[in-house]
Amino acid sequence: MLKGFKQFILRGNVVDLAVGVVIGAAFTTLVNSLVKDLLTPLIAAIAKQPDFSGIIFTINGSAFMLGTFLNALISFVIVAAAVYFFVVAPINTLTAKMRKEPPADPTYKKCPLCLSEIPIDAKKCAFCASDL
Repeated sequence: MLKGFKQFILRGNVVDLAVGVVIGAAFTTLVNSLVKDLLTPLIAAIAKQPDFSGIIFTINGSAFMLGTFLNALISFVIVAAAVYFFVVAPINTLTAKMRKEPPADPTYKKCPLCLSEIPIDAKKCAFCASDL
């Protein structure tokens, strides 16, 4: 029974998932700090209002916290933009540069006499009838 548990724990995808969760938690802290400490103050400096949580309206005694929702929405958009522009786009560019595909094998060749393009396996040129 313990042997099966040991195989399960040491299986590659379980370990990879555990590493992914730990890295994800650390990355979440990094992205939240980027948004909270750098991007939100920048937007607050431009908009001249850093916090919208004071925007509240009441209908029949029920308070609607529109400002809190706006704060959460703005935070989500900023986090999504930060992840895209600082992580996804650079990694996509890097992987595209690393993944240069080799050129495809040629399917045509030039006839040495008439310079027409003919299939690579041809024994005779279809244009000038020369032997290849």
